[in-house]
Amino acid sequence: MTRYLYLARHGAAVDEDSGLTATGREQARFLGHRMAGVPLAAIHHSPLRRAVETAELVAGAHTDAAHTDAAHTDTTAHADAVPLRPSELVGDLFPPVGDPPPAAFAEWVAGVPAAERETGARLARAATARFAVAAETVTHELIVTHAFVIGWFVAQALGAPDERWLGLNHCNCAVTVIRYAPGRPAALMVFNDQSHLPPALRWTGFPPELAVP
Repeated sequence: MTRYLYLARHGAAVDEDSGLTATGREQARFLGHRMAGVPLAAIHHSPLRRAVETAELVAGAHTDAAHTDAAHTDTTAHADAVPLRPSELVGDLFPPVGDPPPAAFAEWVAGVPAAERETGARLARAATARFAVAAETVTHELIVTHAFVIGWFVAQALGAPDERWLGLNHCNCAVTVIRYAPGRPAALMVFNDQSHLPPALRWTGFPPELAVP
């Protein structure tokens, strides 16, 4: 049966060790509203604080929306809160880059400790083995993670070389959707979609003077 995998980068944070900024919390709430109509079986998330906080805000919005829908339909049934599942498989990893890495990135890759590269490669491959496959039933799952990991899933879905995640970026709380169906290649349905975010909360990766309105 088909697995719909929703991938979202955490909300904005000051640095890699901090929680969300006020902007990041707003981004996460809008992401929660975006996901409210999706029958999520689980929200898997990086164990790092900025991803944990994002996942919690999304889960809260998802549950609130389900309760509101139940009230509007005059039913006493309430949907259970979507489970939150931390996983090191979708932490802030450094996925495989090939040996040798692409020349344009060789100097940067060389600055990453060998142990970090080895661990990241192992966990990234385990992540795709766990999530990038069809499911036993039609399943919708959200992963709140980091830009490199999303790039890795996208490259793998497209059958690209391992290192092709290099050069792919992902905006805070934007959404990517990949479909995995039995007997069919993975389908990239949505990539880096920010349409649920107000313009002031969108991030392009460019300096302000070059940002696309």
